Amino acid sequence: MMRAALKIVVAIALTFSSACALPRVGEDAAAPHYLYLGASSVFSIPAGGGTPTTLVSQALGRGFVNDGIALDRARGHIYWTNMGSAAGDDGTIMRADRDGTNVVTIVPPGGAFTPKQLKIDERAGKLYWSDREGMAIMRADLDGANIETLVSTGDPAVHEGEEARWCVGIALDVERRQVYWTQKGGENAGEGMIRRASMTMPAGATASNRRDIETLFSRLPEPIDLDLDLSSRTIYWTDRGDNTVSRAPMDPPRGFDPAKRLDQQVLVRGLNEAIGVALDLKRGRMAYTSLGGEVGDAALDGSGARMLATGQGLLTGIMLVE
Repeated sequence: MMRAALKIVVAIALTFSSACALPRVGEDAAAPHYLYLGASSVFSIPAGGGTPTTLVSQALGRGFVNDGIALDRARGHIYWTNMGSAAGDDGTIMRADRDGTNVVTIVPPGGAFTPKQLKIDERAGKLYWSDREGMAIMRADLDGANIETLVSTGDPAVHEGEEARWCVGIALDVERRQVYWTQKGGENAGEGMIRRASMTMPAGATASNRRDIETLFSRLPEPIDLDLDLSSRTIYWTDRGDNTVSRAPMDPPRGFDPAKRLDQQVLVRGLNEAIGVALDLKRGRMAYTSLGGEVGDAALDGSGARMLATGQGLLTGIMLVE
């Protein structure tokens, strides 16, 4: 089973090589492209389609899998998460230069349990990530220092195996100082949620008792990654339960029932274990990945869907670089 293969044992060795720089010779360095993750690699592909390029190739212990990716444009650094082993509390966060060189570990094993999707607040110099088995929303400085838990949805020791508490996707509304995340629930179990809270801890609150958490959707099949169109106040997400990409308003009306919303639009269907999603707002496109090795894109309304790459093995997170 593809999901079960994601987590097995502690890494035996970790080495890195840059297969080629970004972009390829003859390509326009300013041309938009996507960065996305394989189980042990970082790839690039032109947003308009083309041949994928390998930026980083890792030698990992069996079962360790990359998941979330983000780019600090101002400082020229790529960041990505590796989930580690499910029971090991040994996930990591890595950093490399934009061309795939100078790979370092900035959050070592023990700093994150099972880090998943990753986003950056460049203005504040902070990394944000969802931690699956850690049941938390976390952040740290861009060098990995000052790790904080902003939201705790459970105690890993007490609530082990309760997948409705697992935090997976994450997105930021920096202007409004809000963080969005998914809690996926069991496999296609209808337990999934999309939630948000302030990026600032309320006075007197803790990660486990804060009262400002809003649930925007509940009873979703199995929501995974998120991205936001802040200009239209629209949230986009993948769902591995029904293998779709959907969107909905970020701000539902007062008094809404998160289990009974009717404003979700399913945009793309039929993905092979849907996971990553990234918006290309300037060109009116969105891209998505699947554990089944697909990189696809479509218009923001789901029309014109096409595959940019297939058969690449297990793929996870994706992001746009302009």
